[in-house]
Amino acid sequence: MYSLRSLFCVGLCLLISLLSAPGFAQSAMADGVFFQDLGGKDGIRAIVDDFLPIVQSDDRIKKSFNDADIDHLKKMLAEQFCALSGGPCTYTGKPMKTIHADLAVSNAQFNALAEDLQLAMDKHGIPSRVQNHLLAKLAPMQRDIVTR
Repeated sequence: MYSLRSLFCVGLCLLISLLSAPGFAQSAMADGVFFQDLGGKDGIRAIVDDFLPIVQSDDRIKKSFNDADIDHLKKMLAEQFCALSGGPCTYTGKPMKTIHADLAVSNAQFNALAEDLQLAMDKHGIPSRVQNHLLAKLAPMQRDIVTR
């Protein structure tokens, strides 16, 4: 049915959503440190470069990326991760709600994508606390991405 990793990811995403809610204590990880812990621009680019092939080979979600402009997606993800981590970047892409409005993304697909991102970060030796911090920054986007 569901793997232990999937259930853990769902629970983690829910916990992160709660912890990142307005009014909750600010994260102890300063953004400049967070950006550097991801490896700076080069590290983020490397994570994204490994992330998308993982996604494209993931039977749970690969069909969703058949018509995607992968080079553009790489650029936008790298910008987004850089900006979210406090790096010297500005995300220039469209809002998540606009991009995903007609894609009928499910919670299971969203969680699969999060798992694949964790695999890419694992490959680059990103510590769990840093991975969790990035997931916490991404978790609020679930409301705009999941449409079914």
